[in-house]
Amino acid sequence: VRSAVPLVALIIWAPVAAVEVLSSPPATAMAPHPADPIAPKAQFQETANGGSVAIVPMTLSHLSEVLEIERAAAPHPWTEGIFTEELAHTDTRTYFVALNRDRVAGFGGVLVQVGEAHITNIAVDNDFRRNGIACALMICLMRAAVEQEAAAATLEVRVSNVGAQRLYHRLGFVPAGVRPRYYPDREDAVIMWADDIAGQAYAARLDALAAPTNESGR
Repeated sequence: VRSAVPLVALIIWAPVAAVEVLSSPPATAMAPHPADPIAPKAQFQETANGGSVAIVPMTLSHLSEVLEIERAAAPHPWTEGIFTEELAHTDTRTYFVALNRDRVAGFGGVLVQVGEAHITNIAVDNDFRRNGIACALMICLMRAAVEQEAAAATLEVRVSNVGAQRLYHRLGFVPAGVRPRYYPDREDAVIMWADDIAGQAYAARLDALAAPTNESGR
């Protein structure tokens, strides 16, 4: 989902694994850049191959690896300047990275304004796909949106990216329209919305997706 600041380009679908909130980031998490705010909490994600990742707020220190993933995932990738500008808007934007030891395995971001959330960008490193990382990032982004008082969320996804659409459907998103020739290669985008994300039913949906017993696949 790559926004305008380019909007959604590619979102990787992967099976779900467990998400657990920790009181502090794991010792393997990358240390924050000295100029960056200290990450308050990490979320631990068990991966399908028996490994693990920690989902923490993105900082400037992560950008070199984030850019590598972005360039591999998107035909028209965001630049370092775009990411830096996005990170500066801490009042309306939230970005997370998934860390495997000290390596960035994926990232995602959300913009919240006037009670609505927009998933701006999300991608997973090729080496870590199909490990539940995309789902874990989306769960964190949706919870962050609710914390910022969003009542609904939207995103765009390529019509050809059926796997991503399945993931979004499981997260409560439904198709609401099509943007013709939305992407630079002129492929159409499906517009998807999730409503009532601040309610107890939606919180229960996210909890169920995050549960260790959830083993659903593609």
